[in-house]
Amino acid sequence: MDFQQSFETINYFAVIVAGLSAFVIGGLWYSVFFAKAWMEENGFDEEKLKNANMAKIFGGSFIFSLIISFVLALFLGPERNAMMGVIAGFMAGLFWVAAAMGITYLFERKSLKLFLINAGYHVVTFMVMGLILGLWK
Repeated sequence: MDFQQSFETINYFAVIVAGLSAFVIGGLWYSVFFAKAWMEENGFDEEKLKNANMAKIFGGSFIFSLIISFVLALFLGPERNAMMGVIAGFMAGLFWVAAAMGITYLFERKSLKLFLINAGYHVVTFMVMGLILGLWK
């Protein structure tokens, strides 16, 4: 892989949009779709969530999302398209991220329900990021 050429072909606006998409998906995933189940499985209540350092959580999450988006763009390469982005995003999300999380969840003895909620978020997020990066070459 020619990394210099790869860096030159990245649409950095698309990387930012793809990174931001993680927040949109996460906002829906963890508030609208799975809020109650996610809180129960983690042992959280409203008070515990209110006392969190939100700047650290959201700031760090955004930086990690940008890193994921940037490296996914490199991984997809200059010949990427929307379908390739979605398929690669699905495969990376399910077979790398979710599988790695699964190993950790087994050792930490976390529930299957929590695993499915969190891994599902990442699979969907990687697919949407791949779509965005594939559309905006």
